[in-house]
Amino acid sequence: MNNSNKKNAYKISPAIIWLSSLFMGALASVPKIAAQHFSIAEALVNSGATFLFALFVWYYHIYTLRRYNPHHKIKRLPILPLIFSILVGSVVMFMLAYGQHLMFSSINFRSEVLMVEVRGILINLAFYTLLHLLYQGYQNQQVGIELERTKADALGAQYELLKQQVNPHFLFNNMNALKAMVETGDEHTVEFILKLSDFYRFTLQSRKHDLIQISDEIEILNTYMFLLKTRFEDGINLVNIIEPRYSTSLIPPFTLQLLIENCIKHNVVSLDRPLNIKLYTENEKIIVENQLQLKKTPEISTKTGLENINQRYNHLLNLKIDIEINEESFKIKLPIIHEDSKR
Repeated sequence: MNNSNKKNAYKISPAIIWLSSLFMGALASVPKIAAQHFSIAEALVNSGATFLFALFVWYYHIYTLRRYNPHHKIKRLPILPLIFSILVGSVVMFMLAYGQHLMFSSINFRSEVLMVEVRGILINLAFYTLLHLLYQGYQNQQVGIELERTKADALGAQYELLKQQVNPHFLFNNMNALKAMVETGDEHTVEFILKLSDFYRFTLQSRKHDLIQISDEIEILNTYMFLLKTRFEDGINLVNIIEPRYSTSLIPPFTLQLLIENCIKHNVVSLDRPLNIKLYTENEKIIVENQLQLKKTPEISTKTGLENINQRYNHLLNLKIDIEINEESFKIKLPIIHEDSKR
């Protein structure tokens, strides 16, 4: 039994059809073999007739199943098709019994017809029940596949939304900073515009990928930090001591930028109380650490920070980030993703 791309994809394995039919044919010859006056010819003809009838029953039921139930789930055995198939099968078996009678005049036609008809009904019932049990199993399998496909599509759509979440306040704040620089004639205005352009170019390029190298992520982060330093000057500092051997490891794009953004969102950033952030590696994890100097009135969460990162790691690698908080510092630990770690 398999699933194809055709409209009526349900199929029964030919091996099941032919082997079961052969078995029924062989089983039908047993009474003849056990009879007192055994005739090889009669046994072979009887067995062959039963084999042909079994094949007929199989293909008749498969045809009617596809004809009447191509799209509907079968919850119970349909009775009317079964009754009709028994009637059709009775006619076929009567014709086969009559043919045997013509071939072997010694056969008692009345008793032979009765035996053959009973046998035909039993074969009909057995194959009809087996076919519908197999078909119900097939339908259940298709439902499971469809649910998994729907789940995968939903997760994929959700992940695409996660990748597109960039804090709109970031653009707003930088436009304000640029406006102030232009008004005051700041000599770094052109460089600021170029860095802002680079950052959004990185944004458009990186959204096409689920994972990028840490070296590329650091490049994005350096551009981001330049923009932040333009706004906060020495009110924010970042120390990057990630070991060079991890430069080709992988990370979801904009993970570090979102973590820095999260630090700014919840902590005081000023020249009097500069926010110091440290980026380093330890025990196969990238750690982003900052000292705690929480705002008295924290910003409203836009759900583009830690939850976004955690969901992306969970979606891509079934991993979670670790969060450690004490009275002095806040740490986020990201699992380092090597090339062979990807699914």
